[in-house]
Amino acid sequence: MDDSTRSFWLVTMLTLARTPLEVLAKRELKAKMKVEMKEGADRESYVYLETLSRLLVGMAPWLEGKSEGSEEHLRKHYGELARQAIDAGTDPASPDYMNYSEGFQPIVDTAFLAQAILRAPTELWEKLDGHVKRNVITALKATRSRKPVFSNWLLFSAVIEAALQRMGESDWDPMRIDYAIKQMEQWYAGDGVYSDGPHFRFDYYNSFVIQPMLLEVLEAVGSHYEDWQVRVETVKDRSRRYAEILERLISPEGTFPPVGRSLAYRCGVFHTLAQHAWREDLPESVSSAQVRCGLTAVLKKCLHSPGTYSDDGWLTVGFCGHQPGIGEHYITNGSVYLCSLVFLPLGLPESASFWRDQDENWTSKKAWSGMDFPRDHALKS
Repeated sequence: MDDSTRSFWLVTMLTLARTPLEVLAKRELKAKMKVEMKEGADRESYVYLETLSRLLVGMAPWLEGKSEGSEEHLRKHYGELARQAIDAGTDPASPDYMNYSEGFQPIVDTAFLAQAILRAPTELWEKLDGHVKRNVITALKATRSRKPVFSNWLLFSAVIEAALQRMGESDWDPMRIDYAIKQMEQWYAGDGVYSDGPHFRFDYYNSFVIQPMLLEVLEAVGSHYEDWQVRVETVKDRSRRYAEILERLISPEGTFPPVGRSLAYRCGVFHTLAQHAWREDLPESVSSAQVRCGLTAVLKKCLHSPGTYSDDGWLTVGFCGHQPGIGEHYITNGSVYLCSLVFLPLGLPESASFWRDQDENWTSKKAWSGMDFPRDHALKS
């Protein structure tokens, strides 16, 4: 592979990020972002935190990494924009100060901000000025006044507490983490898949939230309790199995089934697959090259279709272009920035096998072209 594929990924990510981060760095987000949401929905108080946190959670590995040449210059520039954006969104005196304490939705998006910080502890935490760190901690703790929904939301509370522990806060709450870990085990359905709450739903929330957050919480704070630590390998095996399933869902054309809710998150569907590519611990049946090639085809469908962006550079509500009708009542043009999750492999250096190995067809492309491909089998545990 030449460098053109990585360049394509980078340009695609920065096209997504440029407008929100540049506007936030100037503290002009609320003044300039035209909110898109369902008619009659009351989501404007949430959209701004959604935009910031959901963009950074996917960009974080790239911001934390080291690049070469012009890419390193871009990385440093966007790192500075990201820190300015966090300052703007957590400073009570800022016109772009965001909502962390009213309604239930801020639990979700404060968690994505916390997860971004866990993924980029140097760029998105250590390099923050002291007063910004204090504002971030205050914002995270403000979510404790409400309880999460009895679903994948338990993990949002858990990841916030894990981030507070990593920030050195002595009053981090292990009970919120313990509850999430033990309840998710109760909801394990088999073959690498968890139920999202008491009832199984055939959607992509195992990828959007459940598998990545559960694994990262355990790896962040698991060493504090033996019964947490012994869960890590099992949770990792399940997550890798789910990544294997996701890879097989990429069609030969780079499409995937539009099943379940929150399809406006577009290629964020592949969060778990992108996470294991970034971690370089993909399942044996899936090579880095076939993930790169498959996800590149997905990116072309999801973020390069006409109507994906408004004329002034904001991501629109849609699955393949602008399709506002698919957005649920909780979807805004801020929440759809969760598509950034697909970009985690940009946190790998240019020399990594993900970027350097020769192109390879992904599983469905092999299967539907008559090539040999690995048999699939269920996970036993």
